[in-house]
Amino acid sequence: MKLTISRKLILTHFAMALLAVLAVVYALDRFRTLNDLAFKIIHEDFYLINTSKSMIDTLLAQENAEKKYLVLKDPSFEKIFRQRGREFEVALTALQRRPFAVSRANPERLKELHNQYQSLFQRERRLISDDRIEEAFTLSEKESRLLIERMASLLRSLQQNAEKEMDFRMNTINRLGTTASRITLVLTAVTLIIGLLLAMATTINISRPLKKLEKATERIGEGNFDYRPDIARHDEIGSLAQAFGYMAERLKELEALHLDASPLTGLPGNLAIEKEIGRRLSEKHLFSLCHVDLDNFKPFADHYGYAWGSEVIKEVGLMLVAALGRRPDLENDVFLGHIGGDDFVIIADPRRAEEISGEMVRVFDEQITLFYSEKDRNKGFIIARDRQDIYRKYPLMTITIAIVTDDGQRFANPLDMAKRAATLKEYAKAMPGSNYIKEEDFEKEAGSGAESAPSLKCS
Repeated sequence: MKLTISRKLILTHFAMALLAVLAVVYALDRFRTLNDLAFKIIHEDFYLINTSKSMIDTLLAQENAEKKYLVLKDPSFEKIFRQRGREFEVALTALQRRPFAVSRANPERLKELHNQYQSLFQRERRLISDDRIEEAFTLSEKESRLLIERMASLLRSLQQNAEKEMDFRMNTINRLGTTASRITLVLTAVTLIIGLLLAMATTINISRPLKKLEKATERIGEGNFDYRPDIARHDEIGSLAQAFGYMAERLKELEALHLDASPLTGLPGNLAIEKEIGRRLSEKHLFSLCHVDLDNFKPFADHYGYAWGSEVIKEVGLMLVAALGRRPDLENDVFLGHIGGDDFVIIADPRRAEEISGEMVRVFDEQITLFYSEKDRNKGFIIARDRQDIYRKYPLMTITIAIVTDDGQRFANPLDMAKRAATLKEYAKAMPGSNYIKEEDFEKEAGSGAESAPSLKCS
């Protein structure tokens, strides 16, 4: 067959069209692969990382309750132990319902070990009841501790494997995006040599978003979680771009929470607190900011040691969460934060804030004496050095809560509102015992010339 000009043109057009089709098919296949990888990062890897961290925290909290029960023999710690056990089992059940988690987490082994651990606690409890305290401690330190370490090892392994899998998938996304971009550009160059404008249009339609996605992958990999590719499409590329944006946002949130959260209580830190106050001020809805502080905490920590002081901080965090949990219908409207040290924050609507404050004053006074030795409890004070290195008496710890309320009209920013709460707290700390003070009650009495004696709600 003679190759005429028309036939050459037809063959050329066919070759060009075939290259264009191959480029589109390859690119769509890569997009689908990248989209699948992004989906698995978000819905599998993130889930396993968060769940394993949460289960480790729950397991440590359960162990902490076990140790406190052995030392203090207080039934409330047995209740906490059982509550943490139920939380662990709920998370374990959720893992068992996800096929991808079952293949990677070995939940059956975790369940077996956890059941053994809870059975050992029952043995420890019976030994305590029979006044065989030394045997209970030996059982806890040897067998119970070994089970905790095995479960924690399994969970840490799950977390590490999920992190490695996420890193691998991120690198795969970067590699596939780069490879797809290069191959598409090669096909584009061949198509340009042939000279067909349609191939150029196809190349532009595919190569530009690929470059943006490649750049987005590099930026996100460098830690620039605010970078977003400028892609507004309603196809696989647009879906992938949305997945990148969501993935970057989740990575940013997880990193911020990891850096900002208190390592002792797990509660949000200063950045999250400031953001929450700013959000509520901007919404112009009435809310209260409660500054929670422990009185005579430093002498306690100096006297009993920083480790036991840390246990008090942890317990106060648990008290706050427990006070919140008594009204689950209003839980979503309450924010708890840990400024640092013995300072905490409650943000809620005014009525709820006062309820929680009153509950905290009551529960704190009931439970804080458990952290003192029997001798110091009976005396009602401890002997510790002050800042001038002089020994003096310090009363048992109390709690002070200052409540400031606004609807976005008085305070220009979170810092001003926090300063007002801190100032009000200093007035309240001058009063004996545990108490909470509302700004409006203080101002009423201050207006009547009683600024030196604010109206306090005491335990």
